[in-house]
Amino acid sequence: MNNLSTVSDTKRNFYSKHTRPINSIYRRVVEELMVEMHLLSTNVDFAYDPIYALGVVSSFDRFMTSYRPETDKQSIFVALCQSMGGNAEQYRKDAAGVQEFAQSMQGQDIANWLAHPSGDGIGAQVASTLGAIASNPKFKYSRLFGIGLFTILEQAAPDILKDEKKREAAIVQIGEGLHLPTEKVQKDLDTYRSNLDKLVQMEAVMADLAEAERKKREKREQAKVEAAASATSSTPAE
Repeated sequence: MNNLSTVSDTKRNFYSKHTRPINSIYRRVVEELMVEMHLLSTNVDFAYDPIYALGVVSSFDRFMTSYRPETDKQSIFVALCQSMGGNAEQYRKDAAGVQEFAQSMQGQDIANWLAHPSGDGIGAQVASTLGAIASNPKFKYSRLFGIGLFTILEQAAPDILKDEKKREAAIVQIGEGLHLPTEKVQKDLDTYRSNLDKLVQMEAVMADLAEAERKKREKREQAKVEAAASATSSTPAE
């Protein structure tokens, strides 16, 4: 992405690629993610990595779970990545690779591993990425990178995230090991978890509204059928 591009440029680029209207409830979600990715892409210290990709993919998939029409989600994600000069397939591929690694770490001390990454095989790329980050004093931490770490923990050790003390201890351990701004990571992930909870509540409300509207439609249709039947029965025979 050209560093001289503006947020407005990116938005125009996005809407030239995804031309269908976006459901108003989700437009804010998409545009906030778009702005965040844009600002990172134009930062001189930012560098794309697979954990960041996992954060982007996780955020998009989680917050767009109930988006309708379902078929538009792929188009929106492709346009989002392309508007940054990125490749949606690369994001998905890199995110899937990190998730596969995280799932392979179930039952192991994932927090300690993330703080002091090493190994080969399936974890080699993740270890290499984290090692480079830990040794880079100019590494540009982002909320989306933090969400990538959160998703790794979620896949490998979900019990840690359910216990507040264990969760906070794990984030401190990882943050210190990778030289990340621990307090900011904690705040970002608390906000992310809170937003996920709000999303669940919103989806429940939307489901209730949809069900109520369905029942109203059925009632109206039934009333039409009964009215037609009544009119037919009251018409005098010739």
